[in-house]
Amino acid sequence: MQIEKVYEPQRFEPRWAEWWIESGIFHAKPQPGKYFSLVIPPPNVTGSLHMGHMLDHTLIDMAVRWHRMSGDNALWVPGTDHAGIATQMVVERELAKQGLNRLELGREKFLEKVWEWKEICQKRINDQMKRLGSSCDWSRERFTLDPGLSRAVREAFVRLYDKGLIYRGERMVNWCPRCHTALSDLETIHKDSEGSLWHIKYPVKGLEGRYLTVATTRPETMLGDTAVAVNLQDARYTDLHGLTVVLPLMDREIPIILDELADPKFGTGVVKVTPAHDMNDFEAGKRHNLPLVKVIDEMAKMTAAAGPFSGLDRFEARKQVVAELEKLGLLEKVEKYALSLAICDRCKTPVEPLVSNQWFVTMKPLAKPAIEAVDDGRIQFVPASWIATYHQWMDNIRDWCISRQLWWGHRIPAWFCDSCHQITVAREDPSQCSHCGSTSLQQETDVLDTWFSSGLWPFSTLGWPDQTEDLKAFYPTTLMVTGFDILFFWVARMAMLGMEMTGEVPFRQVHLHGLVRDADRQKMSKTKGNVIDPLTVNDQYGTDAVRLSLVQGAASGMDIAFTPERMEASRAFANKIWNAARFIFMKMEAAGVEPCIPAEPAAEHLEDRWILNRLAACVATMNASLDQHRYHEAADAIYHFIWDEFCDWYIELKKLRLRDGSGYDSNWQALLFVFDQAMRLLHPIMPFITEELWQRLRVAADPVSIALSSYPKAVAAGYAQADSEMAILQGVIASGRTLRAELVAGNVSQLEATLYARDGAYAVADREREAIERLTNVKLDLQHGAAPHLGGAVRSTPDFDLWLHLPAADLKTLRTRLEKEIEQLTKAAANSERQLSNEEFMKKAPEKVVTGIRTKLAEYQAQLAKSRATLEALGQ
Repeated sequence: MQIEKVYEPQRFEPRWAEWWIESGIFHAKPQPGKYFSLVIPPPNVTGSLHMGHMLDHTLIDMAVRWHRMSGDNALWVPGTDHAGIATQMVVERELAKQGLNRLELGREKFLEKVWEWKEICQKRINDQMKRLGSSCDWSRERFTLDPGLSRAVREAFVRLYDKGLIYRGERMVNWCPRCHTALSDLETIHKDSEGSLWHIKYPVKGLEGRYLTVATTRPETMLGDTAVAVNLQDARYTDLHGLTVVLPLMDREIPIILDELADPKFGTGVVKVTPAHDMNDFEAGKRHNLPLVKVIDEMAKMTAAAGPFSGLDRFEARKQVVAELEKLGLLEKVEKYALSLAICDRCKTPVEPLVSNQWFVTMKPLAKPAIEAVDDGRIQFVPASWIATYHQWMDNIRDWCISRQLWWGHRIPAWFCDSCHQITVAREDPSQCSHCGSTSLQQETDVLDTWFSSGLWPFSTLGWPDQTEDLKAFYPTTLMVTGFDILFFWVARMAMLGMEMTGEVPFRQVHLHGLVRDADRQKMSKTKGNVIDPLTVNDQYGTDAVRLSLVQGAASGMDIAFTPERMEASRAFANKIWNAARFIFMKMEAAGVEPCIPAEPAAEHLEDRWILNRLAACVATMNASLDQHRYHEAADAIYHFIWDEFCDWYIELKKLRLRDGSGYDSNWQALLFVFDQAMRLLHPIMPFITEELWQRLRVAADPVSIALSSYPKAVAAGYAQADSEMAILQGVIASGRTLRAELVAGNVSQLEATLYARDGAYAVADREREAIERLTNVKLDLQHGAAPHLGGAVRSTPDFDLWLHLPAADLKTLRTRLEKEIEQLTKAAANSERQLSNEEFMKKAPEKVVTGIRTKLAEYQAQLAKSRATLEALGQ
């Protein structure tokens, strides 16, 4: 039963992490009965896990371990995502360090390099997950480019294509000139930046001296203008209907069109129309059958259609266009303008709206069933406040551009026929054209958006499209835990594709948690230098401590401020448990007690009845909190129970009762029962320390791991009076300790005390006299009723008055100290009041300084009142 004196988690955590995997205890069998299943939000094979992943995995692991211990057939499917654009970028950067690039290598050789990178990253991620204690079923590990999942991707693509929901067409897309690929709307982010608004004069053809002034934030795109628009209702331009303007710098006539795109209340009421380089203009161009003039290419260079500006970078072209306009007197004015600049989420390059042939999914028909599933409760969001956000996006959903001009990913299963120029889409590579029979076929070079395969993840990982035993047993999955930031990227798409492909929701509940931020609540990023490596902090504080600190901060819908202080506190908690266990095990050896956990422990003493009551309350709170995904409340409940109730009170009282050589008596029954239950309650949050300690109490009939033991169920302990009686005992002991600490902190000798106790309090104090005397270090004189007078070192409550008899020398020293303290506090408070009443000072002082002075003044006044009350109580 001996354990090391010092809590050193690094000594046993890796051992249990390895044993859990090798023993296979987390393997779930597909069988009838109640199940709990979820799939991991697959980490990208771009590097290693970060603190956001650790939060994800900790919350998931809590849920899985709780359900497994509660008797459910629990399955957690692990795996990783190929993360097309992100992984390709990382590998390209690595190759650049070696002086190589993908174009030189060619597609086949480059993909070999990416697969090598994937193997390295996948192993690193899996090792990290195992070290974090993730209780996955590793026999079911998946990767989004596995053969099985690749088959599922083709199946889904073909089904959608055959239903007319996937099409290829020329549309305006977000184009990243750095990643050289189209992006979906969700892959672009908007960054507030300071820009300019250039007002340019377009000469009206045939009306000398008449101009239409347009305002633009991108003057280089004017080279591709094919119209200017005014509103039909704008009376200022009625006489110009049907006329044309001359496009400055290009000397090209373009029409004045009537379109709602022009708002009479905004600016001059005239807008330039560039269908090839603006989303709204593209739609206007279709309405008016305007030509597309592409003046910026996929490399963000000006095309031949840009005339004299051909070959320039888009931003250099902007400078030269503005300079030329100024020379010609066509630049009316320039204003500063706040921009919401669209940039690539991956590389932060400003995106370029370009017209391109891409593959799209028609989303409205897919969105409708997924919206209904949330509305009728088949999919529940936790917290429910996210339903409105989900609705807002889904109700206004646009077609999804799913093609990417990359090499790493699922290549689109479409083949172009050189003979008839038709497209063949097939589950298997075709040998001939499905339209004309020609064998001259070329496969589409584009790959699918990563989120297409990720959207199939809950069912493709279970064997879909085959009706596997796993799919029958574990689908729909029970829960999805992920960050709110990928609600649209992933959760919504899983809901849509799951409903479309299986006819079922992909999960019953979605728990959306906040993001892990630094101590200043700033987002963690490499550029800010505030990124925290999970393995580093796990080695420093212990994995259990880091898990606890994350969970305690994970209040529903809130971001988590991750601080060293929080981890220190969690490590101190683990150390507290370790010391309590060490005391119990040492006393068991001394008493000759073998591990034996009773089903129903005896409760001979007040502290036993009380702790069983508190245990029952903790069990009820934890089960309810875990069921409602209020993980932080579950963590707080067990933290409070173990630290404040079990360790600080119950163990301290039990120390007075346990005797060496006493054998297994009623004291041991309650103590071991409660400790065993506490370890089970804590296990989903802190699996390593609980396994290490619980194994010391395990007997042959028990499961091989605490992870397979039964989770405590909520039942009333039935000791109605114990809480109120214990509150009286705690009140007396706390009062005695407080009096000693405040009045005679340095005096360790036993003092005399008189306790005047009323009614029930007298009975409690009489029964627990030894505990009061030993835990407050007093010789107690117990009197029934109220004190005849109150004075001196006294603490009073409605139930009792405790009078500590201080020696005359201590009283004199105490009075002197209090009088000096009162004098100093009075001066300090007066000084603060002078500063706060000084108008000149208050005008100039920073708000932070003023707040600090006010806080200090409140502290001085509170301490002053306390010191005066203590001095008054001492009498003369």
